[in-house]
Amino acid sequence: MAQKPSIPKGTRDFSPVEVAKRGYIMDTIKEQFKLFGFQPIETPSFENSETLMGKYGEEGDRLIFKILNSGDYLKKVDETLYQAKDSTKMTAKISEKALRYDLTVPFARYVVQHQNEIDFPFKRYQIQPVWRADRPQKGRFREFYQCDADVVGSTSLWQEIDLIQLYDKVFTKLNLQGVTIKINNRKILSGIAEVIGASDKLIDFTVALDKLDKIGEDGVKKEMKEKGISDEAIEKVKPLFSFEGSTTEKIAKLKTLLASSEEGTKGVEELEFITNTINEISLQTANLDLDVTLARGLNYYTGAIFEVAAPKEVKMGSIGGGGRYDDLTGIFGLKNVSGVGISFGLDRIYLVLEELGLFPETVALSTKALFINFGDKEALYCAKTIIKLRSEGIIAELYPDSAKMKKQMGYANKRAIPYVILVGTSEIEKETYTVKDMQSGTQNEMNFEALKDILL
Repeated sequence: MAQKPSIPKGTRDFSPVEVAKRGYIMDTIKEQFKLFGFQPIETPSFENSETLMGKYGEEGDRLIFKILNSGDYLKKVDETLYQAKDSTKMTAKISEKALRYDLTVPFARYVVQHQNEIDFPFKRYQIQPVWRADRPQKGRFREFYQCDADVVGSTSLWQEIDLIQLYDKVFTKLNLQGVTIKINNRKILSGIAEVIGASDKLIDFTVALDKLDKIGEDGVKKEMKEKGISDEAIEKVKPLFSFEGSTTEKIAKLKTLLASSEEGTKGVEELEFITNTINEISLQTANLDLDVTLARGLNYYTGAIFEVAAPKEVKMGSIGGGGRYDDLTGIFGLKNVSGVGISFGLDRIYLVLEELGLFPETVALSTKALFINFGDKEALYCAKTIIKLRSEGIIAELYPDSAKMKKQMGYANKRAIPYVILVGTSEIEKETYTVKDMQSGTQNEMNFEALKDILL
């Protein structure tokens, strides 16, 4: 009995229409990447495990797909380790490579390896798939594309300002209005942890705080308690659970809250410069919002943190995110190279555009005209015409078999091909074409120039 075919959970096949729509998003993003001066690179789909492990925190490490060593991979495992059934220790023996979790850490590795070939500041973009052993759900997949833009070799806050504009420009081009670019600063979070006396619990504090919109105030308090953060510290952080007002008002509150923290004050100053400058420049369609609960789970952010939320009418997780990571290349031996970057979540952006009906009708169109096949003589005449049309950039094709007319017309209908071209003995003698508009049903005879004008 034949095995029923299937694909792993969290992965997808894409139809021609879906590929066309995804291509439209990627082309739009890539166009803006280039316009902002970013250069393309590509890195392998898998890296040495040591490159990835320990870079994303405990949660991230669990979600990295490990690749078993080829051959007899259990040979290197001694009997004691095997009997202990300690998967963490055993993994290091049987798996030396892993699928990349994101594009940022491989980029940091790339910068260190190619530092002598790179002109700093180096602006790169990368559009490639990544893999995470996450629980699949709406908008969350185990295999998905990231579209990243990063700058390394500059500490200037003008880079953050440029990246905010890049977000705004891409979503404006996609006609996705009303997205919110949330911004925070890791120094502010460190400052808050310092002020409440929980500096030693910074990661636990920020991870819990980041979940406020998902699990609510009570859920955050519970998680903080479970991580050993005192009731007194939690009480001090209470104002953050309802931190409202304009950006200017929020910054004023933070200045007061963090007055005793040098690092926290520095974070507020950075945020104030960015937000004031963006207000002066003004964004086209996106909104910039200061969100003090925004922490993101990744351990390597040291300054600005970004997260992009879809318009409120769409229930969707973040469709983009990023931040500054001053110390990332240091883990690979290259010290004092500051970086900042953002990522676009292609798959979630696709779902948002689909739900809001924002894909242009022309995106899914491919073949513009189908030539009906009445036999070899007529097909040859059509083939010569198709060559000329293709030289003009017009997508046209010949039905391969001289099948019944009903079958050929049905094929054109199913593929939503807008024009069908009929050529018989009469048309060949007159060097004309009978063109049927499949939408209106009208049929007209015309010469090549008129045919080309209709199809262009």
